[in-house]
Amino acid sequence: MDGGNDAPGGPRLVESGDWAGWRTWSGLDPFEDQSGPFFFKEDDAGLVTTAFLAETRHMNGGGFMHGGCMMTFADFSLFAIAWKELAGQHAVTVSLNGEFMGPARPGDLVTATGEVTKAGGSLLFVRGLVSTGSSPMLSFSGVIKKIRNR
Repeated sequence: MDGGNDAPGGPRLVESGDWAGWRTWSGLDPFEDQSGPFFFKEDDAGLVTTAFLAETRHMNGGGFMHGGCMMTFADFSLFAIAWKELAGQHAVTVSLNGEFMGPARPGDLVTATGEVTKAGGSLLFVRGLVSTGSSPMLSFSGVIKKIRNR
């Protein structure tokens, strides 16, 4: 994942369609492109919300969202929640923890919100909650490490 803002390599604003007004890193992370698409937006108070629409391809054999899909979305959400603190720097996930709490089904709008709990020189600590509607799905926390551009 590549953190940033409107700079090259940063998120781009979606200008039309169902996700108009949201941002995405689509085209910059091949794994997330295949898993998503995932989107995020920031409200006037600075709260970041991430989202995607659950599809059949995101489900496990039982018909519920695969845990790996939830964790991939949580990883995306780490970077979206911290995008302002990253300020265009590249970064990697060094830790991601999750507690599964509930399911999602095809057609559900899956969202996440969270906060940066600490931003140091090279490490950012983030926590959040993935939900569908008012039902929590996954509580997560993680650590992002900023890396130098080569």
